[in-house]
Formats: sequence, C-alpha cells, structure tokens
Amino acid sequence: MAAGLQVFGQPASTDVARVLTCLFEKDLEFELVRIDTFKREHKLPEFIKLRDPNGQVTFKHGDKTIVDSRAICRYVCTQFPEGNKTLYGTGSLERASIEQWLQAEAQNFSPPSSALVFHLAFAPHLNIPQDHAVIAENEKKLQQVLNVYDEILSKNEYLAGDEFSLADLSHLPNSHYIVSSERGRKLFTGRKNVARWYDQISKRETWKQVVKMQREHPGAFE
Repeated sequence: MAAGLQVFGQPASTDVARVLTCLFEKDLEFELVRIDTFKREHKLPEFIKLRDPNGQVTFKHGDKTIVDSRAICRYVCTQFPEGNKTLYGTGSLERASIEQWLQAEAQNFSPPSSALVFHLAFAPHLNIPQDHAVIAENEKKLQQVLNVYDEILSKNEYLAGDEFSLADLSHLPNSHYIVSSERGRKLFTGRKNVARWYDQISKRETWKQVVKMQREHPGAFE
C-alpha cells in the first residue's frame, strides 16, 4: 500500500462501511483485513490489541491505531489531501459545520437508526424475534430527526451546504440498511427532501463500491 493503510473488519459492519466509503472518496490505497478470516487463519497477538470491543472496525496507519469510525474519517481527511477535497471542508467555517453534523449524526441519528438497523434488517435474517415496541419507539425518534433534516434539506443540496461531505457520508451505512425494509424505507420516502438527498448520496460510485463489497462478503448474513 502506498500509504500503508489497513482496515480490520467486515464491510457489512456499518462502522467499517463508513470508513471504506471515506477511503474511496479520498482515492487512497488500503488493505482490508476481514476480521473473521484474520481471526481464524492468523492468530496473532497483534489482533487482540487491535480489536475494537465491538469487533467492528480498526484502522492502522503506521504506528497509529484508531477504533472509532468517525475519528478515522476525520484523520483520513486531515492527513491525506488526495481525492475529494471538500469531504471535510476547505475552510474553517465549512469544517465547523461538517463537525456539527458529525456530532448530530452520532448523538441524534445513530442511536435510533442503529436500533432499527438491527430489528428491521438483521434480526429477520438471524431468526431473532423483532421487538415491535423497540421498533416503534425508535421510529418515532428517527422521524423527529428526519423532520429536522427535511427542513434543512429544503434549503441545502446536502446537510452542510452545497457539497457532499462527511456530514452526508456518515449517514449512509445505517440509512442503507433501514431503506432495505419496506417499513424503514417509508421513513425516508415520506419526506420529499430527505428522499431526494438519500437518493443522491446513495448513488455515489464510492458508496456503490462499498455495497458491492457487502454483497460479496455479507458478514452476519452468511
């Protein structure tokens, strides 16, 4: 690898998908080490040190190790000028806006959407009974978040302005799984501006490349 970048994890993981999309947007070469293969065939002590408690994503660049997917995206954007130069903003004001959205995604969007990803997308494939009370509760929370998004997206092309950025990218992995179910899809299609925004960001070649990897290595779905 030209930059010596390694990602440990499964593409089907939302955290891994977030990092892979960022790396593709930055047009960087990297090595993906799928955790299940790595664990089974290469029982190295280093793996234990690198492993995220959730077993989801670990990023290595030389001696640097990061296990939070959003922190990895920030690091990649600040360390490497290649590829998409507007991903983390080109000025301090743009970056501040993107940063606000990254925090909003992590604090407001991610908790209810992660619950829905599990119950709507993963549970049926794993033969786990769906908890309809949990689904209803998190649907309500996500609806409130998406109502705010819809208002903002009535004025902006993307969340942080007129350029695709980490603010949008960070929402892709959970959104992708939610819209894979009919019930979840309505949360997006029922809001005109959110529907337009998601349709736009999900058609990016970098994201389609990640989805292709997910289909080839479905992780929990195998």
